[in-house]
Amino acid sequence: MSTSTFFLQVLASDKVFYKGPCQKLIIPLADGEKAILPHHEDMAIAVAIGEMRLMNEDGEWIHAVVGNGFVQIVNNRVTLLVDTAELPQDIDERRAEEARERAEEQLRQGKSLQEHSHFEASLARSLARLRTKHKYEIR
Repeated sequence: MSTSTFFLQVLASDKVFYKGPCQKLIIPLADGEKAILPHHEDMAIAVAIGEMRLMNEDGEWIHAVVGNGFVQIVNNRVTLLVDTAELPQDIDERRAEEARERAEEQLRQGKSLQEHSHFEASLARSLARLRTKHKYEIR
C-alpha cells in the first residue's frame, strides 16, 4: 500500500461492502460530511444515514447509500461499520418509494415518541436511497 492510500473496510450487517486500499473516504454525519485522507488522526465518529463516497487506489469513485453506524480510524486503517450499504444500481426504486410513503403515513398518524423516531429513520433511509439512486442514474 502506498503512502497516498489507507486500508479501508466497509462492513454492513449483511456483507463486506469494500475491503482494500483507499485514497479518500467521505462519510455522512448528522451535521454534514467528513472526509478521511491517508494518515488521518485516530478517532471514532458516528455515521448518519446518507451518501458515502470512496476513491479507490485507481482513482475511481464508488458511491453508496449507508445506514447508521460508526467509523473507526486507527493507524492508517479505517473501519466503517454500518447497518446497510448499497450501490445506486442495486437500489430498488419502487421499494424505496413505497417505504417512503409508509414512513410518511406512519408519521402523520402521530404514534409514540419511540415509534416516531423509528419512522423518521425509515423516512431518512428511503429518501437517501432515492436521492442517491436518481443522482447516479444512467440516463
